[in-house]
Amino acid sequence: MRTEQLEYIAAVTRLGSLRRAAEELRLSQPALSETVRNLERELGVDLLERKRSGATMSASGRELLPHIVDVLDAVDRLRSAAGEQHRISRMVRVGTVNAATVPLLVPAVRDFRAEHPLTQVEVVGAQQTDIHRGLLEGGLDLGLVNHLDGDDMPAEFDSTELLRGRPVVCVRPDSPLAARAEVSADDLLDVPLIGMRSGYVMHRYVHRLLGGRAPAFAYSTDGAEMGKLMVAEGLGATVLPDFSVVGDPLERRGAIVCRPIHGEDTRVLLMLRRRRAHSVPQAARDLHEVFVRTARGLATAGR
Repeated sequence: MRTEQLEYIAAVTRLGSLRRAAEELRLSQPALSETVRNLERELGVDLLERKRSGATMSASGRELLPHIVDVLDAVDRLRSAAGEQHRISRMVRVGTVNAATVPLLVPAVRDFRAEHPLTQVEVVGAQQTDIHRGLLEGGLDLGLVNHLDGDDMPAEFDSTELLRGRPVVCVRPDSPLAARAEVSADDLLDVPLIGMRSGYVMHRYVHRLLGGRAPAFAYSTDGAEMGKLMVAEGLGATVLPDFSVVGDPLERRGAIVCRPIHGEDTRVLLMLRRRRAHSVPQAARDLHEVFVRTARGLATAGR
């Protein structure tokens, strides 16, 4: 067994594709596939499930993944202790639903990179279900997801609350709704709404807020960032957590504003999740700590 075989398995798991892993590792796909199969034969288990859509960790592979990570981390520590000047860089992959991108995500990854200049951070925008799947299969190390207070926490993840906010209506300053101190649920029935696609927490929240009345969704989009841009362009209003709007460049520039929803005491939590595992890569643990530190700074500044 060779260390590079374990690195190859980690790359295929992270990228979800033999082809993409081969491109990143600068190997031919047949060579990579044969190397992985040799390791599978040596271990006596199928580590990957190969499908037309890509390769993912098998159930046996997921059980062995923490041990693979242990070995790779041990090799990194050995190289560091030996004073190796060109230590192999590692990658941390973060899945995000695009909430709090500016006030939280950007400062956190910037500070992490300053402390870990050899580690690449890959930010993947996705729906919450896809983020959870990526965490379970090993394709993602950390996940930023919205969570409505009172909903059950998934038991298969370690969840850390980063930010706590409330839903707000995001509009342009020249919108009639911007002139109000609060916006009612009934008001949302009279304006074009920019909704998050089905699968996002805020999509479910809007339907719950309107109590079964059909919202006038004029547009739907993936994530808060595009929603805010569409609001700034005058296409309508959207409902987002306040921590996703306050501090955004569009809000600081005066292109968008937000108003609370009358009578609403629902709280939206921004959660940082990682898979419950015996071993977590050191880089992922370090980035987790940076996220928590950055969130505490935001909470202190907001008081």
